[in-house]
Amino acid sequence: MVSSRSAATARSQSAALRRRGPVLERAILEAALEQLSTVGWNGLTMEGVAAGARTGKAAVYRRWPSKEDLVADALRAGLPTLDEAPDRGGVREDLYELCRLVRDAMYSRPGFALRSVLHECDAASAERFHGLIVEGVIEPSYRLFSEVLKRGIQRGDVRPDATGELIRDVIPALMMFRSKVCGSEWADGEIAGMIDQVMVPLLRSGTG
Repeated sequence: MVSSRSAATARSQSAALRRRGPVLERAILEAALEQLSTVGWNGLTMEGVAAGARTGKAAVYRRWPSKEDLVADALRAGLPTLDEAPDRGGVREDLYELCRLVRDAMYSRPGFALRSVLHECDAASAERFHGLIVEGVIEPSYRLFSEVLKRGIQRGDVRPDATGELIRDVIPALMMFRSKVCGSEWADGEIAGMIDQVMVPLLRSGTG
């Protein structure tokens, strides 16, 4: 006689196998992100993704013929969207809130997944993800930092020439270096220290 628990498990598995279209694709993409954030690029397998999505391996290969194709779509669908620069009334407060948004994106599941791709995959595979990273991470971050700086110039609390690429690179470079090399998780206090000790002196208007 089949137990109620076994029957429930069978029904759950049957329902999973009956999923079609966007619902199944979403489950597969979520499973790929989970694999990347836990076992990394090198540990991710199509079989593991299929098991995580509770579907058959053939269902994964029908949609994504290679691991690279699957990971690219998973990152594209999962990366947090940075749409709007914070406006808290001053450049210090704006940068602080923006850095917290970037920090949260870095330590989200898609953020961990992206870092595993950047750190582990070979040069040929990394090249496939370059455009995605530029479009989904670098350009939005630069755009928001630029908005904050331009707003600060208009307010008079940022010097007019503080708009170059090197200045925009300071916060992302510090955050990535401290995260990757030093293991910093960027608590709110560390973010505040970076803004107060590095960015505000760097940006301060000479007339202020």
